Amino acid sequence: MTEKVTGIYAPLSTPFVDEQVSLERLRENVVRYSRTQLAGFFALGSNGEVMSLDEAEKVKILETVLAHKAPHQKVLAGAGCESTRATIALGKKVAAMGADFVSVLTPSYFKKALTDDALVAHYRRVADALPVPVFIYNAPPFTGVNLSPQVIARLAAHGNIAGMKDTSPGTSSRYLEVCGDDFSLLAGNAGKLFSALVLGASGGVLSFADAFPDPCCRLYEAFVAGDLAEARRLHYRISGANRYISGAFGVAGVKAAMELAGYHGGPPRPPLLPLTDENRAAVRRVLEDAGLLP
Repeated sequence: MTEKVTGIYAPLSTPFVDEQVSLERLRENVVRYSRTQLAGFFALGSNGEVMSLDEAEKVKILETVLAHKAPHQKVLAGAGCESTRATIALGKKVAAMGADFVSVLTPSYFKKALTDDALVAHYRRVADALPVPVFIYNAPPFTGVNLSPQVIARLAAHGNIAGMKDTSPGTSSRYLEVCGDDFSLLAGNAGKLFSALVLGASGGVLSFADAFPDPCCRLYEAFVAGDLAEARRLHYRISGANRYISGAFGVAGVKAAMELAGYHGGPPRPPLLPLTDENRAAVRRVLEDAGLLP
């Protein structure tokens, strides 16, 4: 069995300059994150606009993250593809590069045919084939596929499946009911972190931490220390801003918040559009009202 995965992870954004990946700006972000209490990073995920990257770009991004993270920080690297075969091939590549865990997004294109048995077989074959532990990435807002608790109960018993990042609208408590104590569930939304921790989650992968890692980490640390009043206070401070920024504006909103916090965010890669000046000003007001900007 794998060790419990705990703490706050940032799902790294990909900086673009003239639509090209800026490894220099990514490096500067990671170096700054390395000085925080972040437990690690989720590289090549939704907030990294992985669906808009080619494989060569993915490799260079992961190389940059691995080279500049702090020694204690772990890396979950996204390798989910639509076929089991391609997922295994990419998973082996990122594992050989040094990723601590391979994150596997649920396949979705043929969703009508993706029965519980098909999804269980997919994840088991991937986990059997990879030399590092697998993290399930359940992201129904993107994929339209929400893994059932029955699937998680079956997969949690696999010795090379460490846990899951869950961004489902409200299934986390049912997953935690059916999986063992050594299965690590990471909340995928800052607004749900506090309640997920209360129910038994071991941490979170939070887009809000791309711009504001410190309050996210402080919430987690307060909860672990038993200071529920402080954790609750931070929850309300974070969740309202997160609901407006990530919930309303997605990747472009997260990148705008990063810029306001002093990180390299920049525009998303088309077809995604950057925020309008009006929306950017609204994001600033929300962050100022939450006391998150200097």
